[in-house]
Amino acid sequence: MKMLESQTQSVPDNSEIKKSVPWIYYVIFFAVLNESVFNVSTPSIAKQFGLDASGVSWVVTIFFIVFGMGMVIFGKLSDMYSVKKLITIGIILYSLGSVLGFVCQSWYPAVIVSRAIQGAGGSAIPALIFVMVARFFTVEERGRMFGIITSTVSFAIGIGPVLGGYIAGSFHWAYLFLVSIPVVIAIPFFQKFLPKEPRRAGKLDVVGAVLLGGVVSMLILFTTKANWLYLLIALAALILFIVQIRRAKEPFVEPTLFTNPLYRNGLIIGFLIFGTVMSVMFVIPLMLSKIYGLSTENIGLIMFPGAISAVIFGKVAGNMTVKRGSHFVVYLGLTLIAVSLLLQSSTIGLWVWYIGAALVMMYIGFSFMQTALTESITHILPGHQIGVGMGFFNMTSTISGAVVTALVAKVMEKELFAFPLHPLISDSHAYLYGNLILILSLVVAASTLLYYLSFGKKNPQPVHEPI
Repeated sequence: MKMLESQTQSVPDNSEIKKSVPWIYYVIFFAVLNESVFNVSTPSIAKQFGLDASGVSWVVTIFFIVFGMGMVIFGKLSDMYSVKKLITIGIILYSLGSVLGFVCQSWYPAVIVSRAIQGAGGSAIPALIFVMVARFFTVEERGRMFGIITSTVSFAIGIGPVLGGYIAGSFHWAYLFLVSIPVVIAIPFFQKFLPKEPRRAGKLDVVGAVLLGGVVSMLILFTTKANWLYLLIALAALILFIVQIRRAKEPFVEPTLFTNPLYRNGLIIGFLIFGTVMSVMFVIPLMLSKIYGLSTENIGLIMFPGAISAVIFGKVAGNMTVKRGSHFVVYLGLTLIAVSLLLQSSTIGLWVWYIGAALVMMYIGFSFMQTALTESITHILPGHQIGVGMGFFNMTSTISGAVVTALVAKVMEKELFAFPLHPLISDSHAYLYGNLILILSLVVAASTLLYYLSFGKKNPQPVHEPI
């Protein structure tokens, strides 16, 4: 309690901190944009360096590995060091990686190293943004801000492939490294508006961090390469990580964080829903091409209204979370996602805009769910665990997109669900897609039940106040 009181006294007037809000949205856009902007450029990179699919995949894979792990590390560091200092370091690293990648574009190992540096620096932004919102703003302000942040993230994810395709096609794929450079503009504003926080007691458990990094890396490699050795190494690293955090005096992650059933189940729900939505975004373009014979441009036209709706309704989700509570918005979001998936699976082969309309519903539901679930997580974490707790939550969501999409890709490759199951589908060509999306809707239904059993209907009181 004394530590919280001393921190509260060191924070300046909230009106000064509010001036940083536009820059929070600005930097989160550029951080998330780099997650997807390189995806469409891998064929060009493979052609330039003479790489196969496995070799060129490292451009994307290394970023996700370091980005996911970095969010937990920066979250942990924010419990000890000033957010102002950490986010400045992160943005500088992010920009250095971008410049290095552009300068060394003709040497593939340097391209991979540059993507890793980008991932390390870029991971600081979402990790620390969520800490800033939870630490410096009131409950009412947090709800609205999380809504706009969700809108910004959705827009960045949606526009990333479009922007990446245009730049790589019109100029050269190396110019994609420069897309994130404008983020440096935010540094002086964060330096001016963010409060000076005192150095808090603690040190980084390097051994625990390395072991967790091993778990994350091997898990992503297993899902992308399908090599069982990676899974065995991941399990071994996980066991060692658990042993380490139990015996270390200042563990990288306090074991009590995972003994909190609400937080633990929140991680599971976030993993399942984020992974489901990302995998649907992977399946739908393939389905529209195979079943409807649409070109890339027309596929983008079908999916574009959904991406824009997420931008619009993210702010609605934030306001609704403040007025109706996070639980109501989570249930509404999950319901919209489940209904959307049922509609998608049931209308394959019919008018294509039925799919387009269902995607709008899914994007809106995802905006609602992501906004309110994040707010629920911040309520149940004590102040001293906000940093690492939100870091783990963000890492879990990021990794789930890669893991679940890879699993879905394997299912499609082996055509495991290409048999009559869905009662409303008679076209044999649509069996695989209809059954797969139907099963994903059941995953959403199971997630809804888990949320209800964990959180119930009554909104919890926060266990901490903004500090």
